[in-house]
Amino acid sequence: MIGKNIFEIRKSRGLSLSELSERSGISKSYLSNIERNIHQNPSIQILEKVAFVLKVDLNALLISNNETLQQTDQELVDFMLQLKKSGINKDNLHRYQQLIDFINWQNQKLEVKNN
Repeated sequence: MIGKNIFEIRKSRGLSLSELSERSGISKSYLSNIERNIHQNPSIQILEKVAFVLKVDLNALLISNNETLQQTDQELVDFMLQLKKSGINKDNLHRYQQLIDFINWQNQKLEVKNN
């Protein structure tokens, strides 16, 4: 479970195993063994380093996919309700795409600057 979570989050962040290894200071082979569930109980210190590099809460590495999906689903529902309360509906959501693109661009610039 932990290994699969690390693998999926790492891939979603666009990081290679080598990049995660370099940034966390954990050997590539050890990380690979964790992801393949050969080492199923890594230390909390290892998990904290991985979580820091992946920019996730430690719980994201520990909880099962079902729990993650339920949490994500609830976050999406809450977000949609917030949009609806502010007067934004699915028909006019496309109007905000340029703003969303700009925010993504700014976030990417900050990430490059910080790395």
